[in-house]
Amino acid sequence: MPADLARAVRADTGSGGDARPGVMTPALYRVVGRRAETDDVTTLALAPVVGGPMAFRSGQFNMLTAFGIGEAAISVSSTPHEDGPLRHTVRAVGSVTRALCNTPIGDVIGVRGPFGTDWGVGDTDSLAPVDASPSGDAPVTGGDFVVVAGGIGLAPLRGAVDELVARRARGGGRVFVVVGARAPSQVIFHDDLEAWARAGAHVAVTVDISEPGWSGRVGLVTSVLGEAGFDPGDATVLVCGPEIMMRFTARTLIDDGVDPNRIRVSLERNMECGVAWCGHCQLGPFLLCRDGPIVPYAGIVAHLLTQRER
Repeated sequence: MPADLARAVRADTGSGGDARPGVMTPALYRVVGRRAETDDVTTLALAPVVGGPMAFRSGQFNMLTAFGIGEAAISVSSTPHEDGPLRHTVRAVGSVTRALCNTPIGDVIGVRGPFGTDWGVGDTDSLAPVDASPSGDAPVTGGDFVVVAGGIGLAPLRGAVDELVARRARGGGRVFVVVGARAPSQVIFHDDLEAWARAGAHVAVTVDISEPGWSGRVGLVTSVLGEAGFDPGDATVLVCGPEIMMRFTARTLIDDGVDPNRIRVSLERNMECGVAWCGHCQLGPFLLCRDGPIVPYAGIVAHLLTQRER
């Protein structure tokens, strides 16, 4: 560990005589609910062991600790003003995420955060235009709002959609939600999709491969965008999913007339510390735990999305 990082960790954790917990010390949260979204995706409902609810913005993430195993960066899937426990939707892809998904109700995990930028949809009374700055937390404004999610990419977008649908009910713009998944059994948040549609959002779900009983769309999300019905000349688009999906979605949107400055994507690299100390999440000029994960697509991000993670 570099000397400056070691000093920062010692100062943060109080090993220099200050006993107050800092950003590297996880708070204890009890698992008060578990919901299996798919065969490998679980939503955990968490309540703080001490203190009140966490303040966060849609699109931010926390570092979740499975004690004795490790940490993983997981986006918050709650809505900031939602009553009840803090929710994280986790795909079991490694030892830490498998342990988190399997945590029994009543057990305790660690939570550090929230970290990173947000989708910029929370301040619904004073929305400002999207710009091409590295930070993704300037509020978005105007016209239609389009949310495009691939697979578990809907989890970081769930709070933003809730906020946009609530804004629409108060006279805001139209909301379009386009969701893609590998198969019908991999679609998450069925109840939310139905609730958003009842509230007036235009919801379209498509899958790569059909399954028995599926009567919906089959095809990539890009095949749905052209017929979704939004105005590309006045649309703000939020995109989250596999990088190849985000890249082709952004290109399709731009070809259809969407301003690249009004497209936001969620980037992820190997988040280790969450506070821009370790450098593991560097992508070009960005440390994504600090400058992301939400960034405008325009400019250098369009190029960086063509670079493989190393």
